[in-house]
Amino acid sequence: MTGSDVLVEVRDLKVHFPIKRGVLFERTVGHVKAVDGVDLSIPRGKTYGLVGESGCGKSTLGRALLQLTPPTAGEVSFDGVELTTLAPGKLRTMRKRMQMIFQDPMSSLDPRQNVESILTEGLQAHGIGGNRDERRKIIAETLDKVGLPRWALSRYPHEFSGGQRQRIGIARALVLGPELIVADEPVSALDVSIQAQVVNLLDELQDNLGLTYLVIAHDLAVVRHISDIVGVMYLGGLVEEAPSDRLYTEPLHPYTRALMSAVPVPDPDVEDRRERILLAGDLPSPANPPSGCRFHTRCPWAQPTRCADERPVLREIGGSRVACHFAEQIASGELRPHKVSAEIVRPEGEGEEPGVVSAPSEPGSFV
Repeated sequence: MTGSDVLVEVRDLKVHFPIKRGVLFERTVGHVKAVDGVDLSIPRGKTYGLVGESGCGKSTLGRALLQLTPPTAGEVSFDGVELTTLAPGKLRTMRKRMQMIFQDPMSSLDPRQNVESILTEGLQAHGIGGNRDERRKIIAETLDKVGLPRWALSRYPHEFSGGQRQRIGIARALVLGPELIVADEPVSALDVSIQAQVVNLLDELQDNLGLTYLVIAHDLAVVRHISDIVGVMYLGGLVEEAPSDRLYTEPLHPYTRALMSAVPVPDPDVEDRRERILLAGDLPSPANPPSGCRFHTRCPWAQPTRCADERPVLREIGGSRVACHFAEQIASGELRPHKVSAEIVRPEGEGEEPGVVSAPSEPGSFV
């Protein structure tokens, strides 16, 4: 891709939250490494889907991209402009080009404001619309785009269904005319029929307005339907990135393979015969991540050399980018999976000295 084809470029992005201890005198005893060295690019007019377990840093990455959560280190470039070093006034001006759809529409909408007030707030903050009539015209056009009636302007969030509230959230993001929308679990709080409506609405808006999306989700079916490129996160890092169809048909990273094996297949004969990969243990603590490859404590293909000592970098393999030392050997069948005992990695400063403590070896199912 050329520079003009890329709207968002992230390089070595890190977001670390300090762990504080003490009552009278606070001291920093460690850091939660929510995002730790992420590189990705989002092409203009495309949808980038971000998936992973709860707690892997997906939402923090999305918020850091918009500078809602200040990055600890790294670079975030939006249309050639470096956001991390931008002055507050200029960053505020850039915000109308970047908007967010939040996961829970009820908690993200002010219950004391009606829909007109909610949508007018952003227009007034950015000086869009010379008077109330002009702003009402922009708001009415936005409501039409998201499929809400004009009478909704005088109603309050609690008077709408969950799907309608999410449409109000989408309208709030659209009303400023953004180029990038970060959608953080936009349909996870909705039932299946409403999910389909909202996903189709996002698709339609992208076709009509040329929007660029970063969609954060854990529903793999939704991500496959809406995304052009999919990135898989694990414990603060990106472990695989590939075009959507390729990732779902030929996953290369062991974690992605486990993730895809958890997706049910509607054909019972295929479901009974296909490979299932059950991961042992839970996601390690981001306050004290494992050394080397972050996934090696749960990986059925982990090797005694390199995996525990050397953190793999994303590298190109047949159209995908994969952070695994042995991706080619796993794909060819040269390496076979082995049983993994669950391990607990204690957070720094909690109980005993940080370290790895063995736990019962019964594998836990992937969630």
